[in-house]
Amino acid sequence: MFWTEYLRHPMPTLAQRVVARMYDNDPFSIWLGIERVVVEQGKCALRMTVRHEMLNGFAIAHGGITYSLADSCLAFAANSHGIQSVSVETSISHTKAVKDGDVLTATSEEMSLTRSIGIYHITVTNQREETVALFKGTVYRTGKAWFPEGQEG
Repeated sequence: MFWTEYLRHPMPTLAQRVVARMYDNDPFSIWLGIERVVVEQGKCALRMTVRHEMLNGFAIAHGGITYSLADSCLAFAANSHGIQSVSVETSISHTKAVKDGDVLTATSEEMSLTRSIGIYHITVTNQREETVALFKGTVYRTGKAWFPEGQEG
């Protein structure tokens, strides 16, 4: 479901409610200009445009920009089940240079999910659908619900 559909949907899913709460309280993701494209249980796709102030001395995007987009994708996907989850290990491989004006999309894949651990692969592509980074994240699932019974989202 595209984010614009979520805004029109009268009954948002648990995943959408969790991610909306997280995003609304995440000034860094907001500063990055992240757009939520897909939010489903265990799945997330985010999009952003690389701005000039995100470049390094080589006139390419600082590695932390791609990492941050992938990390936000991990956080939203992992928490979309309604259980508060925090990263315990992440890694990224940058496969192609990212330039000013590139439109990046991070898409998650849930590889494993247990009561206490989740493992996700995030692929970051540019507007030409070229892979620019591969990210792996492991999260610890705290067991604490985002919306305990009786609480409104």
